[in-house]
Amino acid sequence: MAKNLIIVESPAKSKTIKKFLGSNYTVVASNGHVRDLPKSQMGIDFENDFEPKYITIRGKGELLASLRKEVKKADKIYLATDPDREGEAISWHLFHSLKLDPKKTKRITFNEITKNAVRQAIKESRGIDMDLVDAQQARRVLDRVVGYSISPVLWQKVKRGLSAGRVQSVALRIIADREAEIDAFIPSEYWTLEASFQVKGSKKPLVAKYYGNPAKQENISAEEMDGIVKALKDKKYKVTDIKKGERTKKPPLPFTTSTLQQECSKNLNFSTKKTMQVAQQLYEGVAVKGRGTIGLITYLRTDSIRISEEADRECKQFIRENYGEENINAFSQAKATDKKIQDAHEAIRPTYVDLTPAMLKESLSRDQFRLYQLVWKRFVASRMSGAKYETTSVKIDAGEYRFTSAGSKIVFPGFLSVYQTEEDKADNNAVLHKISTETVFSDAELNKEQHFTQPPPHYTEASLVKALEELGIGRPSTYAPTITTLISRRYVVKEQKNLYLSELGDIVNQIMIRAFPSIVNVNFTAMMETLLDGVEEGSVEWKSIIRNFYPDLEKAVSDAELALEKIKIEDEVTDTICENCGANMVIKYGPHGKFLACPAFPDCRNTKPYFEKIGVKCNKCGGEIVIKKTQKGRRYYGCENYPDCDVMTWQRPSDELCPKCGNMLLEKGNKLVCADASCGYNTDKKTEKQEK
Repeated sequence: MAKNLIIVESPAKSKTIKKFLGSNYTVVASNGHVRDLPKSQMGIDFENDFEPKYITIRGKGELLASLRKEVKKADKIYLATDPDREGEAISWHLFHSLKLDPKKTKRITFNEITKNAVRQAIKESRGIDMDLVDAQQARRVLDRVVGYSISPVLWQKVKRGLSAGRVQSVALRIIADREAEIDAFIPSEYWTLEASFQVKGSKKPLVAKYYGNPAKQENISAEEMDGIVKALKDKKYKVTDIKKGERTKKPPLPFTTSTLQQECSKNLNFSTKKTMQVAQQLYEGVAVKGRGTIGLITYLRTDSIRISEEADRECKQFIRENYGEENINAFSQAKATDKKIQDAHEAIRPTYVDLTPAMLKESLSRDQFRLYQLVWKRFVASRMSGAKYETTSVKIDAGEYRFTSAGSKIVFPGFLSVYQTEEDKADNNAVLHKISTETVFSDAELNKEQHFTQPPPHYTEASLVKALEELGIGRPSTYAPTITTLISRRYVVKEQKNLYLSELGDIVNQIMIRAFPSIVNVNFTAMMETLLDGVEEGSVEWKSIIRNFYPDLEKAVSDAELALEKIKIEDEVTDTICENCGANMVIKYGPHGKFLACPAFPDCRNTKPYFEKIGVKCNKCGGEIVIKKTQKGRRYYGCENYPDCDVMTWQRPSDELCPKCGNMLLEKGNKLVCADASCGYNTDKKTEKQEK
């Protein structure tokens, strides 16, 4: 009997596949890549047309030896690594490392680890797709050239251990630009007005919002609002118009990598890294009671929303049996896109729709269950009918002043029976149904409220992934590692869900903008992604991208080494005395920024937090305002006399006080703004020229 060998990446995957195949198949794992560029050097032969110098990864020698033994026993070898660029490249590296015979070796791919999918893949085995391999090589070489060329500049100018990257540095700039927007934002005051009416037969009042006079009024000032409230005194309120309508909300699209990461962040509080780790476990296979080890979801790195005909048919049959024929979506959803669909994958969906989350709860960990439940519900919902709402909108006039109220109720839940977000909930204002155009209210309880315009929100992992996808930067496989790198390098601080630029991240970003503007240019990076996709499609020769890109990078690095002023972070001596040995402590630079250390290290290991004075006095106690950091490294300004004095602000305070209320003035872009938002005072910041 012929002996067949299947090589996959992970032991979990091999365990899942083994159960589908007979005794004439042996399944082994390579544990990921076996060859890569060396870590200790660039690993690119510039004299030989940018040829990569691949070496066996340290520690993989024994594994390769055992794989060679299995290869010798086999009549046929199937390379079954993941169905994407990375997987194709791993297969190609295995082919060369194991010196496989092309006549005996075939490549197989499957989007889901099921019996049918694996057996069908073996029937449709093929050769290695060199377009996919070259696409991965192009990205790997380009990222290596960028990282290994620019990182030494950062070591020289700032400190060792820093890094730059083709996608990473652009993502850092996007976060930095948002931070600058927030810092420069000046809030403006506006007022809103609500009227509450008692409706006969209803315990709850009817609440209507002030609309206008009668045209819509926005950004109403305090003085204008006082005038409106005064004019409404003793007015009668009449219902002048009631409109009823119906709206349909379409079912959601099934998950792509990006949307899965976003929803897991919002609903499960998962980081992008954790989402991919848990999804990988579900894809490769989990031991399920009564079923053995099975793969529960399809491949997790995709930007496709396509669903196979078989999966679509099975899901609709499941809906028919469990929710009724009327809940089946008659039309297949499609979404227009001008981006390349990664490897023509399907969307992320459960491999067996009949395995409901409830049936698997005992077999899965808490995190696995929650993620599987999200994928399952989203997929089933995507094949269901839209939800129908009955809408009601009402106009209530008091003379020339108009109020409006609106509400909706679900009349046909459709996909909401399975999958519902906060946005999908109806605004069920039941009291609207108890009034008519004959209704007149003799009195209203008026409630005016002060508001301030809000700056754009800080990026979260979810919103950053969305921004990267919309801008065409990175691809499904890069979102999680990019964000993980930014956080691990401490360029970005994550507090709760928000991402904040650290002091170190700000320094690195400024250097990148000054010395390597094209690397951190969003449009340039998006164009590079398109070219790299062209390699995958077979329309662009991969080395041509490197040939065109490298000379400009080489010149920029050379110029940066000469022109950039070195940021001084040498040991600066302070007036602070070490209580252990009496030496003047010095300023050191660590992972979280500056700190005080004893110069007698290692004999004296005393360290202290370093609080840099900014030359501004506290308006509350007269102490010095100093730069401090949160536990995770986010910078803020506070009084040196904390905890006796609790003055604290995220924006840099000015040495001027507000002439209107005596509070601190904060620097926001080219403006000085009162720390008390209700005061509203702001003025232009004085320039050095004006001061002279």
